[in-house]
Amino acid sequence: MTIRTRIAVIGVGNDFRRDDGVGWAVIDRLRERAAARPLPAGTVLATRDGDPVRLINLWEGADLAVVVDAAHAHPARPGHVHHLELDARRLQTPATSSHGLGLGEAVELARVLGRLPGRLVVYAVEGADSSLGTGLSEAVGEVVQRLAEEVEAEITRHRDAAARS
Repeated sequence: MTIRTRIAVIGVGNDFRRDDGVGWAVIDRLRERAAARPLPAGTVLATRDGDPVRLINLWEGADLAVVVDAAHAHPARPGHVHHLELDARRLQTPATSSHGLGLGEAVELARVLGRLPGRLVVYAVEGADSSLGTGLSEAVGEVVQRLAEEVEAEITRHRDAAARS
């Protein structure tokens, strides 16, 4: 039996602002891993700059959307990952996006417009350096592989739950 589900995995950030590129790095790692172990049909891997409209357009109609983004928190713990599951309720998180208009605004706008995905999972990674330049700080770079594995596990759990229902 083939399970049809739409999954959007979105790395948010800017590859030229050091740790702000963590979402893009996770997507790159997922693409590498998918060459050996393909992801389920209907899975989209994408990178975006955090613009709320572009995020909503990617996750609208998805059964599952997974977003990986850099975050600022006070006090900062570089490399610390916040795992959030969001639904139609208002977004309340301990961390904020590293973008001017962040993920919270995209979620709230999507909620008001009725354009949230069936399930939205967010991995927010606390960064150490968002200055101009490429390459992740050591603390953030160390979580990329683990995050790619966690996102794959999230996709597998979703696929298995869809098969049971």
